[in-house]
Amino acid sequence: MLLTIPQVLNAEQLRAARARLDAADAPWVDGRVTAGYQGAPVKRNQQIEENSRTALELGDLILGLLERNPLFISASLPAGVYPPMFNRYEGGMHFGNHVDGAVRLVPGSGAKLRTDISATLFLAEPSEYDGGELVIEDTYGSHSVKLPAGDLLIYPASSRHRVLPVTRGARVASFFWVQSLVRDGEQRRLLFELDQAVQRLTAGGGDAEALLRLTGTYHNLLRMWSDT
Repeated sequence: MLLTIPQVLNAEQLRAARARLDAADAPWVDGRVTAGYQGAPVKRNQQIEENSRTALELGDLILGLLERNPLFISASLPAGVYPPMFNRYEGGMHFGNHVDGAVRLVPGSGAKLRTDISATLFLAEPSEYDGGELVIEDTYGSHSVKLPAGDLLIYPASSRHRVLPVTRGARVASFFWVQSLVRDGEQRRLLFELDQAVQRLTAGGGDAEALLRLTGTYHNLLRMWSDT
C-alpha cells in the first residue's frame, strides 16, 4: 500500500528543520556509508551522520509527531521505527533500482528491526529542484512520487524503487523504516480500510451497535494477525 500522509511537519517546523540541515557546518557524508552490498553500487547521495546532534534531534521531532498522527498509526501499526535519517541529492545525484534490506540494526541499541514499511518525508518543495522523483514499482506498475515539503510517503519496503537524478537544486528528505505489528501487507491494508470506515461512520453518527461490532471485528483481526 502506497499512502501519502500530509503535513507531518507544519510550516514552522519545516523552516526550523531546513535551517538545521542547510547550515554550512551540517555533517554531510557519502550516503554509501549506510548502504548494503546491493545498494552501494547504485547509491549516489549525501546523508547527515546518523549519530550527529542534528540527526538525533530532528529525528526525535519527527518520531514525536508521528506518535500523535492518527493516519500514520492506522496505516502502519508500528511496533518500532528506525531512527529517521536525512539525505540530499544535487548535481545529478541519484539512487538506482534497489530493494531495502529486510532487517536493520538500530544504532547504539543492539536491537534489530524488520523493515516492513519504507517511509520518505519530503523536506524540499518540488519547485526547489528538478528530477528527484521517487519511483516505486509494484504489481500495478511504476509510481512516480514528488510530494510537497512536510508530506510523508509510506510504501512496502519489499518494493523495488529508485530516486531519479536531480538536475537542478537540491532534494532534501528524511527516510526511515517501520516494523509493523502486522507483518503481512495485505492484512495491514484490510485493517486500515476497516479502521478508516469505522472512523468515518463514528464521525457521521452511525448506528452504535453496528459500530461496536465493526470495532470488535477490527480488534479481533488485529489480535489474530499481530506478531506481538
